[in-house]
Amino acid sequence: MNTKILVAAHKNYVMPADKALYLPVFVGKALHPDVNQTFQGDNTGDNISEKNSHYNELTAIYWAWKNLDADAIGLVHYRRYLSLTHKKDLTQILDQAQLDRLFKTADIILPKKRDYYIETNYSHYIHAHHEEPLLLTKQIIQQDYPEYSAAFDTVLYKQHSAHMFNMFIMKQQPFNEYCTWLFDILAKLENQIDITDYDTYEARVYGFISERLLDVWLECHPEYRATEVPFVFMEKQNWFKKGFTFLRRKMVPERFNGDNKR
Repeated sequence: MNTKILVAAHKNYVMPADKALYLPVFVGKALHPDVNQTFQGDNTGDNISEKNSHYNELTAIYWAWKNLDADAIGLVHYRRYLSLTHKKDLTQILDQAQLDRLFKTADIILPKKRDYYIETNYSHYIHAHHEEPLLLTKQIIQQDYPEYSAAFDTVLYKQHSAHMFNMFIMKQQPFNEYCTWLFDILAKLENQIDITDYDTYEARVYGFISERLLDVWLECHPEYRATEVPFVFMEKQNWFKKGFTFLRRKMVPERFNGDNKR
């Protein structure tokens, strides 16, 4: 199967050796044309590269949707990969043979869900971000995609875990359908909110919203078989700091700009 996995990056970084499978994509290339000349830019063909500071890695996903032709397309991050092991080793990430085996019984490959335990996806979101964009997204879905409304409520208000980071690998048909749905909703949201006063972190709002929408879409498409595999963060993490960030988010009434940066 002809599979392309984009590796979203915003700086120079070591990349997987398998160039046929993994495609490094410099996101926001239109904003930083001189930073990297070796990775594929997300600013060729039909693209939204100039929106990277608001859309995060979605500018790479949009570029792939509009410009790549492959049997399956996916996205990982320069520090986060999908793997059948938990080893922080680029030689242990998913390879083509493993993908071919997984795709025999699945249409979509996802990272293991991230658990929030004592928080719903909704409460976790509003403790970290402005609430208004999420509520407007709910209204857009109710108006334009009412068949997804029940799934939105289930995922946001009842579930305590989610597939995060906009990481996935999908066969061509579900990928095209998901992108058509997702980017239409985000375009409508973009037309309805004013982010002029948002700080740099919160201005990445469309990327944050999209992370919550993936499971909404999956909930409504049981015809596509999904499977989960571990994801590996390649760098060391300060778990004490992350735990402190989580507790502080819970205590601050509206939101806390933590350090959960890509």
